[in-house]
Amino acid sequence: MLREGKITLVIPAKNESASIQEIITSAKPYVDEILVVDGHSTDATREVSEKAGARVVLDNGKGKGDGIRVGIREARGDILVFMDADGSHDPKDILRLVQPIREGKADMVIGSRMKGGSDELHGDIGRFIRMTGSHILLLVINYRWNVRLTDCQNGFRAIRTEVARSLNLEENIHTIEEEMVMKCLKKKYRISEVPSHEYERKYGKSTLRLNRTWYKFGFCILKHFF
Repeated sequence: MLREGKITLVIPAKNESASIQEIITSAKPYVDEILVVDGHSTDATREVSEKAGARVVLDNGKGKGDGIRVGIREARGDILVFMDADGSHDPKDILRLVQPIREGKADMVIGSRMKGGSDELHGDIGRFIRMTGSHILLLVINYRWNVRLTDCQNGFRAIRTEVARSLNLEENIHTIEEEMVMKCLKKKYRISEVPSHEYERKYGKSTLRLNRTWYKFGFCILKHFF
């Protein structure tokens, strides 16, 4: 039980100087450490983050998954919380995420957009396709491990640090989020969900290009299915 476990907030970020200060400032009351994993930004992401009070480390330039692995390795807290750098997650939900872990009821907690709502559901056709694809992957995972998860790909989640380090994560892009879920299920770690709303990105545009990477999500499922 980790009633007083220290929390490290890990924020993978690349060229997010417009949003990162607001996120760091808003999250400070809820965590013990803020770790920004910089994906070799060409803007002032690093400088803005350090000025706002975060510790900044560089990833290896391979993608979001690489940034998450670096964050897991470098974090000093007992509980890790992952949050996107685009302002789509509410820092006020952090304590809700970590509560089941601190109470000894879960090893990982996912912020469920199906329970909390998502602005993605009211966007353009590209966003609709993204959510539909995510739901299909979720059905496969639920069937394979006989669970009833409602969201396997939301990046807003909490996990015990020792659990995260035991998973030996390999994916370099956003597929790391489904990999994390599947490896936790394989190792029989306990996964819970809490409602969390996903907001519209406040600044800039997403760098995720599903037309180039969609097949990798299916391939990730196949790699870890058995």
